[in-house]
Amino acid sequence: MTKEQAIPSADWEGARTGELSRRQFLGAAGMAAGGLGLAAGGLGHLARGLSPARSAVAKAKRGGTLVCALSGGDSSDTLDAQDPYNNVDFARVRQLYNSLVEYDADVVPQLSLAESVTPNATATVWTIRLKSGITFHDGKPLTADDVIYSFQRITNAKAPLPGAVSLTRMDVAGLKKVDDLTVKVPCNAPFSTFFQLLGAYYYAIVPVGYDPKRPVGTGPFKYKSFVPGVSSTFTRNDDYFETGLPYLDEIVINDYSDETSQVNALLSGAADVIDLLSATSIAAVKSGREEILLSKGGGWTPFTMRVDKAPFNDVRVRQAMRLLVDRHEMLEVIFLGHGTVGNDLFAIWDPVYDHALPQRHQDIPQAKHLLKQAGREDLTVELITTPLAQGTVSAATVLAEQAKAAGVTINLRTLTTTAFFTNYLKWVFSQDYWYYNPYFPQVAQATLSTAPFNECHFSNSKYDSLYSRGLSFLEESKRADVAHEMQEIDYDDGGYIIPYFPPVIDGYKKTLNGLVPSKTGLPLSGFNFQSLWFS
Repeated sequence: MTKEQAIPSADWEGARTGELSRRQFLGAAGMAAGGLGLAAGGLGHLARGLSPARSAVAKAKRGGTLVCALSGGDSSDTLDAQDPYNNVDFARVRQLYNSLVEYDADVVPQLSLAESVTPNATATVWTIRLKSGITFHDGKPLTADDVIYSFQRITNAKAPLPGAVSLTRMDVAGLKKVDDLTVKVPCNAPFSTFFQLLGAYYYAIVPVGYDPKRPVGTGPFKYKSFVPGVSSTFTRNDDYFETGLPYLDEIVINDYSDETSQVNALLSGAADVIDLLSATSIAAVKSGREEILLSKGGGWTPFTMRVDKAPFNDVRVRQAMRLLVDRHEMLEVIFLGHGTVGNDLFAIWDPVYDHALPQRHQDIPQAKHLLKQAGREDLTVELITTPLAQGTVSAATVLAEQAKAAGVTINLRTLTTTAFFTNYLKWVFSQDYWYYNPYFPQVAQATLSTAPFNECHFSNSKYDSLYSRGLSFLEESKRADVAHEMQEIDYDDGGYIIPYFPPVIDGYKKTLNGLVPSKTGLPLSGFNFQSLWFS
């Protein structure tokens, strides 16, 4: 996922652990964006005069084929609705399938296949009511049986899929079909964030007996052909349940291995859209009289410090490392100033995010003081880096240079993504990439002591208890109070350095309409191609 090299194809077999693997999980790395009660809000004016794509639906025209030159696929590409893990997989899944709840460009959850999703007073039982009249691509009607089957498939103990780790509070055995369109979902503990999870890209609904080799969904486009690592083609679903959509007749998604080839494809007319560009490609696209879509994504590229290994088992060293970073300079060097400055906390768009915590700035004297207290005045550390996401290797290089001001030597070791994930969760000082995730679901994946991808090896019993308490509150204000307590712990004691949230930079033909900036971190309006049309 780089734009040194685009999103990695994820030859990440070494990450498998017998439960869920980061390989399975990383493509969107956690759950999708959004939160219960998340306030809507536009992105505002885009930086440096870059404008969002035109989206006047009233003028929309039907017909045409959208050709996509996307980064990050390889021979292990999949069409599995509930097991995508690389960037191109997510593009395909969005065309073929729908979820009960889906997220808009501002990461606000919107009902999709579901007509309603409601909890009881204690969030221990949820009721899902489906919209009527929705059919799968083969003409079969969508029913409660398909919802139950989909959850059972995800949580299959013998072969759990990525979404299983966040459904541990669901009593899968107790799922009950009330009628053809209604499912009761019992939980073994309060599960106030269940609604958030339903919009995640791992919770697409599939028909009973689903076979990913013969993909059938409810999505705006139907399967036509697929060659892993090469190309896939999907045709318009004339029976799609969203009135008037899609506009396009066909989608062709081609895998591209490097950014230069993507840009050349756009400028030559071989492609209509390209994704996940570096900032240096903006000028080339604009000079070719094509358009740039710039999104303030909520994805994040942390530096990861293992809190159980020297030197980072001393909190003073962790705090010093955070004070080495000139965050504004890092954004300017890597992304020409695009993106959002970070404060070592994730889930920036979640309404429970604590914006009141003091913004960290580079403070070399204080960093030196902390290192001296810790007996680490002449600290030398190795940083494992890889072209994992847009700007990761560049960020490592900038950090190493900035650290010199405090007498800290950071030696870089650059690995292929395959080698990196072979030892994932073992590196003492490294990097990672996650798409945007609301706070509590992200905690479940990364910072609980039992989290499957606890790359910092963080363990704090108070933090774990607060998490359980937070999931008992349906009221967002009460969850926010708990989240703020947890974020103080993240801020003071955690193992992440989160210097920024990278921008998402995509290119598209000036004749293409309907693209809008998206906060999810996914490219090209979150791959919502059903709303695109050619003028």
